[in-house]
Amino acid sequence: EVQLVESGGGLVQAGGSLRLSCAASGFTFDDYAIGWFRQAPGKEREGVSCISGRSSSTYYANSVKGRFTISSDNAKNTVYLQMNSLKPEDTAVYYCAADYTGGVGVPCYDGFYYWGKGTLVTVSS
Repeated sequence: EVQLVESGGGLVQAGGSLRLSCAASGFTFDDYAIGWFRQAPGKEREGVSCISGRSSSTYYANSVKGRFTISSDNAKNTVYLQMNSLKPEDTAVYYCAADYTGGVGVPCYDGFYYWGKGTLVTVSS
């Protein structure tokens, strides 16, 4: 059974930092892309950043480039999202998701197959 469990969300002031963690189980890390998506109130869910479990190639949305860093610890089957210089517009529920790629490419789209339950990030101004 595939499980994705997010942690690390919370309340932070603008300009602050948070690190999200996604503990994954039930699948072979190398064959999947794992990513972070977010959904703000009244908005569609969007891809924030994704990483290839095999190559560690990454994708970032333009809105977070230079501020967020995705990384993975394959030995722990865990993906992290380090979020710096947070802005109020980063407020959202952040979801971890995974999709099979066979180790090829690093897609980052809303149609990923497996999803966690999400963790709330609130950035106050």
